[in-house]
Order: sequence, then structure tokens, then C-alpha cells
Amino acid sequence: MTAATLAFGAGAAGTAGAWELLAAAEGTRVSAALARALEPVSRAGREGRDPTAPERRRLALLAAGALLGAGWLVGGTLLALLAATAGPALAVAVVRARARRYAAGLRRAAPEAARALADALAAGHSVRGAIAAAGGLPGPAGHELGRAARALALGEPATVVLERLRRRASGPACDTLVAGILLQRDAGGDLAGLLRELASSLEAGARAEADARTATAQARFTARLVLGLPLGAAALAELASPGFAASLVAQPLPAALVAAAAALQVLAVLAIRRLA
Repeated sequence: MTAATLAFGAGAAGTAGAWELLAAAEGTRVSAALARALEPVSRAGREGRDPTAPERRRLALLAAGALLGAGWLVGGTLLALLAATAGPALAVAVVRARARRYAAGLRRAAPEAARALADALAAGHSVRGAIAAAGGLPGPAGHELGRAARALALGEPATVVLERLRRRASGPACDTLVAGILLQRDAGGDLAGLLRELASSLEAGARAEADARTATAQARFTARLVLGLPLGAAALAELASPGFAASLVAQPLPAALVAAAAALQVLAVLAIRRLA
């Protein structure tokens, strides 16, 4: 009882000391360096920009160091080294996930951007002026349109700027938006009316997609739950009988069966992603 009480007190004191250490380190050079190292991750989600080669190296080193410390705390030296090797891949995955979220936000904002451009054109602006006016939108759409407006103001050709905008958005909605602007420039027509119709069509498509995801939500959840059952069972078996997982892979036949089961699980995940 005394030992348990002392251990509890030591843990509480250690936690309080770590908290005070973090508070003291805030605002120091270490905190600033950490913020600079993590800035590419934030920028990928805020602006959709890829990190440069030095930034990627810093992120990889930071992720490897963090995983090294976590692995050492959890499982010792071997697990720490294995976890550290996944650092570069983890850094790349996080940056790509943030960039995909930015691109998805840009695609979702396409109807709002089309309607803002149509309103600006109806108010008497040229295409360049409409892009500049729509640059005040919040979120990824406003950022990209503002960037395009600044490029146009610096003298870049409209075709180059719009093509870059289309590539960064990488979606059918922005493809149609850019195609309509370029077509009106060459052939004329009511671009404001076209953009309003496009906005209405994109909103209807987004509602249909949301309805489809709602209709299949239960099936997708059930599929993921079934996929997770073997992992949960293995974890419970390992907790109930430590060494159970090691005994499975120690013999050739159980190891082959486990490998086959893992391969089937991976195929099932890919199939569900494809169907969903």
C-alpha cells in the first residue's frame, strides 16, 4: 500500500513537472523551431502548398524522433527503432492528407465561387475584376481566387492563371467553371447566367452525393466493424494470454494462416473503398 501511494505521488509530481516544463518552454527558441518545422503541415491544409525538399527533411526527422521516443516508452529499443523508420512515411501521409482536405474544401466551395463570380459579372465587372471581387470569399476558394487575381494583376495571361487554378482544384466542378470562362471569352454569351446555372447544378449534385452517403452509411459502418473484429479479438487474446500472438507466428502453419487472413483483410479493405 505504501509503495502504491509513493508511486502515485511520483506520477502526479512528474506530470505536474512536465506541465511546468512545457509552460516554461512555450515562447522559447525550441517552441519557435518546432512551430517552423510544423508550418508546412499547417500550410498544406491552409493553402494547399507542398513542402519544399528541406521542409520535407525536417518533417521526416521530427516524425522519426517523435516515434522513436514513443516506441521506446511503449516497447523498448527494438520497437523504438521500428517506429522511427515509419517517420518519413508518416510525415508524407500527414501532409498529403491535409492537402487532400484542402482540395476537397475547394471542390465543395465551387458553387459558392461560381455564384460570386456571376454576381460580380452582373454588377458590371470584367472577368479579371470578378475574380478579384470573388477573392474575398472565405476558405480555400477565396484563397485560390485571390491568388489568381494577384497573378492577373501582375500581368500573367488569363489562360495560364485559369489553367493553374483548374489543376490545383483537380475536380470536374472547377474544370467546368474554367471552361465556361474561357468559352465565353472566345465565343461570347451570358457568362453570369451560365455560372448561376452551373452553381445550381453543382449544389444539386452535392445534395445527391450526400443523400447517397447517408443511404449507405450503415452498410459502410458494418463493413468496417466486421473488418476490425479480428484485430479486436487478437488484442483481447493477447491481453488474456500474453505471448499468444507470438505463438501464432512461431509455427509454419499458423503463421501461413495468419498471413493469408491478413492478405484477405487488405483485399476486403480495398474492395470496400472501391464500392463506397
